[in-house]
Amino acid sequence: MQLQKVVEVKGLTASFDDKEVLSDVSFSANKGEVTVILGGSGSGKTTVLRHLLGLLTLHQGQISVLGKDIGTLTEDEQRDLYLKLGVFYQSGALLNSLTVGENVGLPLVQHSRIPRELIEEIVTMKLGLVNLEYAYHLYPSQLSGGMLKRAALARAIAMDPPLLFCDEPGAGLDPVSLESLDHLILNLKSLLGMSVVLVTHEVASIMRVADRVVFLEEGKTVFEGSLEKALKSEEPGVKAFFSVLKTQKDKNL
Repeated sequence: MQLQKVVEVKGLTASFDDKEVLSDVSFSANKGEVTVILGGSGSGKTTVLRHLLGLLTLHQGQISVLGKDIGTLTEDEQRDLYLKLGVFYQSGALLNSLTVGENVGLPLVQHSRIPRELIEEIVTMKLGLVNLEYAYHLYPSQLSGGMLKRAALARAIAMDPPLLFCDEPGAGLDPVSLESLDHLILNLKSLLGMSVVLVTHEVASIMRVADRVVFLEEGKTVFEGSLEKALKSEEPGVKAFFSVLKTQKDKNL
């Protein structure tokens, strides 16, 4: 049975200051799966993510998100589409002047007509899903790094998005906190029925969460397929990337 695509990129090409950053990038992400976009520094993965989120103007190629061709949408249609997307930023991007609860509830306050009392109930529920229900009245400055990540994740799922984008979610976390965050993302994916597109370079994290792998090298797609196929790939860049895991395992024996 053919899986439904929640993201489809065809021939994405992008240049900045006459330097080509992406060249004919094509890949897809399937409904109900975690698709991980990989690549070394300068491979173009962040530029791809910015195009998917509408932060960069599409000049060449085609991008479909949740069945919508973003290059043909009106401004109102774009707004409606992006309200259906959750975004989990690397830095967390929480507002220090607001409590954790106010941060999580901000999308609902800005983009819905839900009464304040109900928003508070929804926020409490979302914080409970990330094991942060006790942090409602705390400020971001009072949270640890791992707690900040979980609070940011709660905000990203505040509006029950069918598709969640994650930009290096584990950056700066210790291995134990990273593993905990990975399991949390998987649990939320299962519980809420979300699809996830995740940019990361953490090999251990990829092994835990990835269903599908897209590997970029020098702005080009050099591999697309299941994690199992990625681990067996003879593509030099992919093979070298995952050899790190084998090296780590050998050191631990």
